[in-house]
Amino acid sequence: QVQLAESGGGLVQAGGSLRLSCTASGSILSINVMGWYRQAPGKQRELVAIITSSGSTTYADSVKGRFTISRDDAGNTVFLQLNSLKPEDTAVYYCNAEAVLFLNRVTDYWGQGTQVTVSS
Repeated sequence: QVQLAESGGGLVQAGGSLRLSCTASGSILSINVMGWYRQAPGKQRELVAIITSSGSTTYADSVKGRFTISRDDAGNTVFLQLNSLKPEDTAVYYCNAEAVLFLNRVTDYWGQGTQVTVSS
């Protein structure tokens, strides 16, 4: 089994910053894509940012210029730098990984989520 361990959430004031991290572990051959999604109260889960193994990134329009996604050299850890936080960013942030497993099986995995709360 594959597990994603998330950390870095917390309570900050508007304009503040946080850095989230997520590390994948298990019988993983490689990870094609890692990303962050979030779910605010009363809303569906939405994509925040993703990064491929080649370093290509995609951001939601609402976070462009404020958030930055990156991966470590090993490729099994993804970070999300959240700057200029707004109350609208308050949500549970979930890590996602598209992992290549035994026999080249590609499967999506999700972390348990980390709470980000931004006060006004």
